[in-house]
Amino acid sequence: MSSYHQLLYHIVIRTKESRKTIDPKQAKQLYAYISGIIKNKKSHLYSINGMEDHIHILTGIHPSIAVADFIRDIKVSTSVWMKNCGYFQQFEGWSDKYGAFTCSYLDAGNIIEYIRNQQEHHKGVSFEVEYKRLIIESGVQFDEKFFP
Repeated sequence: MSSYHQLLYHIVIRTKESRKTIDPKQAKQLYAYISGIIKNKKSHLYSINGMEDHIHILTGIHPSIAVADFIRDIKVSTSVWMKNCGYFQQFEGWSDKYGAFTCSYLDAGNIIEYIRNQQEHHKGVSFEVEYKRLIIESGVQFDEKFFP
């Protein structure tokens, strides 16, 4: 008998000190690299996009992988790659903190659209406002002293 699972996560990772170090002209290279990491972990990337200071990922994670390990591996691998590839010369690393919010497959379409429209969305909303809203809407206990 087969096991069935659907472990969807909306992950938000910001750059160290929220510095604007992801060059938008080179971001697709980063997203392709992250896609390869996710695929190698037997997981599925639904959507990825971001801004100069953070990225959003909607992914289905293989049940054998802990979400903290999954995110750590993405951050470590991309940090090394970004510092050495020549595309992100100002990049210094990722923040120690991240957001990982479970979501329903029924909500995936809305989240994909939200991630796809990051550039438009951030014309009127800062990262801090967006992130606080995601935390609260996900039902996570928000504490201002740990923000962002």
